[in-house]
Amino acid sequence: MAILQVRNMDDGLYEALGRRAASENRSISQQVIEIIQRSLSMPPNQTKSADEAVLELAGSWEDDRTADEIIADIRKSRTKNTHRFKEIF
Repeated sequence: MAILQVRNMDDGLYEALGRRAASENRSISQQVIEIIQRSLSMPPNQTKSADEAVLELAGSWEDDRTADEIIADIRKSRTKNTHRFKEIF
């Protein structure tokens, strides 16, 4: 079997790796192998950019209106709530 040596690892990263390994009852070496195996078993096309992940979470819609028209509609739908900060006393 091959040997892999990693140098100059950030102390915080190493400690987090140690905590994860301990929580899964593995040595740090076993945990590293598990992480690498899991990562390499994913097809390369399935990795998403941060932008894609945010858009997927946030959703999107189609609208023929301009941004100014949408903003005007939002402002028009707002109501004045003069009782928002009533005195409590």
